[in-house]
Amino acid sequence: MTDAVFRETAAEPLTRSLPLSHLSLELGHLYMEDFEGGPQRLRRHFESVKPWAEAARADATARAGGKRPRISTCFLIDDYFTRFSTPAEVVPVLLAEAERAGLVIDYLARESGCAVADKVPLAESVAGRLVESPPPGTYGLRPPVGQTGWLANGVRTPAQRAQAMRRSGAWQPPQETAAHRHSVFLDVELWDDKDGHRTWSCPFLAAVWQLTRLGLLRNEGEPVFVPRAHSTGGFPPEWDQLAPLLQLNATATPFNAYRTCSVLPSRFLPIEHAVRIILDQTEVDAGALRQVAERSDREGIAVPDSVADRASYVFYPGW
Repeated sequence: MTDAVFRETAAEPLTRSLPLSHLSLELGHLYMEDFEGGPQRLRRHFESVKPWAEAARADATARAGGKRPRISTCFLIDDYFTRFSTPAEVVPVLLAEAERAGLVIDYLARESGCAVADKVPLAESVAGRLVESPPPGTYGLRPPVGQTGWLANGVRTPAQRAQAMRRSGAWQPPQETAAHRHSVFLDVELWDDKDGHRTWSCPFLAAVWQLTRLGLLRNEGEPVFVPRAHSTGGFPPEWDQLAPLLQLNATATPFNAYRTCSVLPSRFLPIEHAVRIILDQTEVDAGALRQVAERSDREGIAVPDSVADRASYVFYPGW
């Protein structure tokens, strides 16, 4: 007798591998109000980003053991929560101000592509991979994240229900699951549903963005959020006519990378804290994880086991 199990291999989609850079360096993630500030606002942004981008490059070089690291740059434009202007008007100014600061944007992405890219519902797919970490001492009294749309990094304050002629129980504070002596508890809204339409939250889309950059998302084994080469012509008049991920630099190293670094205004700090909580409770494609581990081992590149720890940030002061 053996424990062998017959399995139809054709029923298991192969996970296609992706080329990887050492680092995906994000040079910005701006919203409508930033672009409404005109070229001067973009200029200040890239001037603030430049020294930190150089520091990130130096760190990547040190991690590569002195070898020249493969570093690709990217920029994310929010066209999900607010549609403003047009790509034909916005993108040339954006690229000109980046170049003026001595920076090159290799890949340009639309935030709406983190929800749906090339008809693949990326956000919905990641939502289906959420696995809540049950805090010690809990008994499943809290509805699952799939019902509530909320994800926490610990135990919420219990609801107090006062009954007639009976005192309510003593108040209990929330508690972070992996607290270091004191808790930093966070409860993250992932989406809301109104009038039959689901709107994904900024932290959740940012988590999808991180997973795409790390090359850990697949659709039936096939890569998603695949860059398309930009022609020498201009940019379209509508955002939906712009590819979810556009490769602007033909000589750029791969978009996906072992690690990510994002240089962002300090107002993004709470959002990215939420992103780490989401990444810590997302069951990533096992085949993709295995491929990254095998390739990094061959290259002698140290990659953290934790997906959240593969993302790093630099927050510069706002204006």
